[in-house]
Amino acid sequence: MFIDYAKIIVRSGKGGDGIVAFRREKYVPKGGPSGGNGGNGGSIYLVADKNISTLLDFRYKKHFFAENGENGGSSLKDGKTGKDIYIKVPVGTIVKSEESEEILFDLNKDGQTVLIAKGGRGGRGNSNFATPTRQTPRFAEKGKPGEEKNLILELKLIADVGLVGFPNAGKSTLISRISAAKPKIADYPFTTLEPVLGIVNFKDFNSFTVADIPGIIEGAHQGKGLGIQFLRHIERTRILLFLIDITSEDYKKDFKTLYNELKKYSPKLIEKKILVSFSKADLLDEIELKKISKIKFRGIEKPVIIFSSVSGYGVENLLETLWDELSKLNQQSDYSCL
Repeated sequence: MFIDYAKIIVRSGKGGDGIVAFRREKYVPKGGPSGGNGGNGGSIYLVADKNISTLLDFRYKKHFFAENGENGGSSLKDGKTGKDIYIKVPVGTIVKSEESEEILFDLNKDGQTVLIAKGGRGGRGNSNFATPTRQTPRFAEKGKPGEEKNLILELKLIADVGLVGFPNAGKSTLISRISAAKPKIADYPFTTLEPVLGIVNFKDFNSFTVADIPGIIEGAHQGKGLGIQFLRHIERTRILLFLIDITSEDYKKDFKTLYNELKKYSPKLIEKKILVSFSKADLLDEIELKKISKIKFRGIEKPVIIFSSVSGYGVENLLETLWDELSKLNQQSDYSCL
């Protein structure tokens, strides 16, 4: 099961209290202050882990409380520090404050570790407050409380290419053809109910990733169909590949609908590199395919790509085009900035 949204509560540990104590030694009836410091409370960290693919674990565990620091002891013994907690999340997880919905962290690299709740500082024992004029302080410092936060975790898949199209446009069939991913395929809308990430092995041991999300329908940006719960997964992609069913009655209208839904969801999406392709080429003859190859879409410079995932027609050309465009993007900017 693919889970890409979760709410959790985290609370770091309270710092231990410093204590009031005095040395009790033989032949020293009035020993000096010897109260130890309290230990610091445990902190809570999030760690991005490439081996985790969903937020499913947070469906069953939503509360994370770090250990409190121990109180100080006599004879200048400091209390033990509370254990830290490290919570693993998938690469591509965004952390938000539930209260303000402000983005706190964006964990987009494997191994990236962020502190989300710092443990409370331990209080100082009375030994820390002795001065030449105050040699027997009879007070100590309390430990500081930990931090408690309500957080939202949102997962956005990180992929090179995002497939955009209506239900039954052939996205799942394509990704099963060009990668080892095996999404469910059937002849009815919304066969794909969760995002699928496929790795395409290309020439000379190169590879790139392709994300298939559930089909978009008009009004998707408002949550219609499977809506915005999956549109977030193409925000991180570098190229958007529009798939239009070659048997459609109005290609231009299909493209405009898809384009507008992305724009309404996030104007930044349409600033990405967009390629347009026609799927299911095996259903038309060569004369019709030649006519379609000359179709131009407003704002799209590259020629349309025609292919069939069933027969393999044009698939190699599609992969060549995607790889060439990704190579150009690699030269223009650092991928880590996305």
